[in-house]
This record gives sequence, structure tokens and C-alpha cells, in this order.
Amino acid sequence: MRVIGITGGVGSGKSEVLRYLKEAYGARVCQMDETAKALQRKGTSCFRRIVEHFGEAVVGAGGELDRAALSRIVFSDERQLQALNGIVHPEVVRQVSRDVEQKRAQGVQLYIVEAALLPDVGRELCDDLWYIYAEEKVRRERLKASRGYTDERITRMIAAQPDEERFRSASTAVIDNSGDFEDTKRQIGERLGL
Repeated sequence: MRVIGITGGVGSGKSEVLRYLKEAYGARVCQMDETAKALQRKGTSCFRRIVEHFGEAVVGAGGELDRAALSRIVFSDERQLQALNGIVHPEVVRQVSRDVEQKRAQGVQLYIVEAALLPDVGRELCDDLWYIYAEEKVRRERLKASRGYTDERITRMIAAQPDEERFRSASTAVIDNSGDFEDTKRQIGERLGL
């Protein structure tokens, strides 16, 4: 089984690439952000450890984590962000690793791990790491059209992510998704050797 990590900035078109890999190549797709959310649900060890560290103020009325309250804490204090990451990231990597092994045993040929943090978290799970690149102008247009974001919000989001050089230097391949998706499909086919 081949395990490929997919990373890239907001608006680069990762979701479209993931959809294509699933539909055209039968890939099993794992989004690390979704795995992290599932591992933080009420009753999990991650949930308990987060509440122990941050206190009841991060628990919402329904008993689940109040993500907005938690975000306010961790994004205003680097030490608290590191503490949260220290709780969540190792659990996510363990869970994805277990899933990779299960899918390998089931005969899955292509497993895709998607996460913006892949250069730093979970890279060891992947045989290759593909950076889905799109020009900033294209990313901005996509985010305005698909999500209705303002220029100010887009600027903040882009600034909060690793810069392009960080993505490029950590990756084994760059897929340019700035133009026509048929060109992106061609690049993917070349990278997969198909």
C-alpha cells in the first residue's frame, strides 16, 4: 500500500484533489483534522486530558468541548497551544497509524492522509508528501467564491499558516492546482505512475 500525505494552504484546492483521488483511484482518504475532532469528543481520553488541563471553562452546555472558548485560550498563549498539541497530536498519529495498518491488511492500495500540519505532524506515516500549490490570487478568489470570506479574513488565515517555502521544502512533490483541474489530474497521474 502506498501512503501519500496531502498538504497545502487554505484555498489551494486540497478538497477537490482528495475527491478526485477517492473517485478515480479508489483511495482511502483520512483527514487528520476530522480524526482530531473525533478523538476530542466527550468520553474520550483526549477530552478528559484537555478538560483536566484547561478546566471546565472549555466544556460547552451540551457537554462537548467549546471549541471557541478553547481557541481563545490557545491562540492567545503559545504555551497553551503547545500543551493542547501535546495532548492531541500524538493521539491523532496513533489513530491514523492504526487505520493505515487496518487498511493495509484489507488490501487497500492507496491511502491518503490530509492535513495542513503534515510537514510537522504525521509526516512519518507517509511514503510521499504532496504539496498542493495554488497561486495566492487563485486561493483568494476560491475562498471568496466558496466560503464568502473577506480579504481581511483571508489575509489573516494565510498569514497563520506555514509559508510556501516551508511546504515546498518538506514535500516530495508539488502539484500545481492554480489552473485547469485537467492539468492537476495529469500531474497526479504522473506522480502515481499511472
